[in-house]
Amino acid sequence: MALLLIEDDVLLARSLETLLLTHDEQLKVITRGDHACDHLATPGQFDLIVLDLNLPHRSGLEVLTTLRQHDVQTPVLILTARASIEDRVAGLDLGADDYLTKPFSLDEFEARVRALLRRARPTAPDTIRLGQLALHVSTQRLELKGTALALPTREQRLLACLLRRSEQIISRAELMADTFGDDETPGDNALEVYVHRLRRRLDGSDLRIRTVRGMGYRLEQH
Repeated sequence: MALLLIEDDVLLARSLETLLLTHDEQLKVITRGDHACDHLATPGQFDLIVLDLNLPHRSGLEVLTTLRQHDVQTPVLILTARASIEDRVAGLDLGADDYLTKPFSLDEFEARVRALLRRARPTAPDTIRLGQLALHVSTQRLELKGTALALPTREQRLLACLLRRSEQIISRAELMADTFGDDETPGDNALEVYVHRLRRRLDGSDLRIRTVRGMGYRLEQH
């Protein structure tokens, strides 16, 4: 995760830098408000921005305003000695996501950083789709043309594996492991049998399982 720390207190910046780097985060430190604005024209550079309000040359609120003109997504944690309700409201109204007043404990700082980073991370989609086929990840339910596709366990595993990596060539070994698991010893032609069955089930749809000679199989639209 890439973090930007905008803080003019050198000792505090060093402490926070040491703390964040122990978690293998990528961190850039800036100590002036005008320099910070120069780094914020391109959205999406950072996963989190930690911003002090009392900065030289441009205030933290000015930096936040500049950021939100270009980037409404990147979470911002304000650090400041200003504890008044008016200051908190001003920062949150300008687009800050959280507010921490100085002095603060490092444990609380870490907890707030973790919470904001969790929110910033994209979540995996619950439904994977290719053409007329869909897999609902949480339930492992397959649908074809909007209708539930009830399959025997091995066919279910095989088709789900192909769909999760659709349009990619998946080796025979990988498909065997996903379909049969480590505890089974299938026959030499077992995978081909299940692929044949799935091809029949997909007949009439916009999908096909293609054999890539010497490499494996690929689920693709046609």
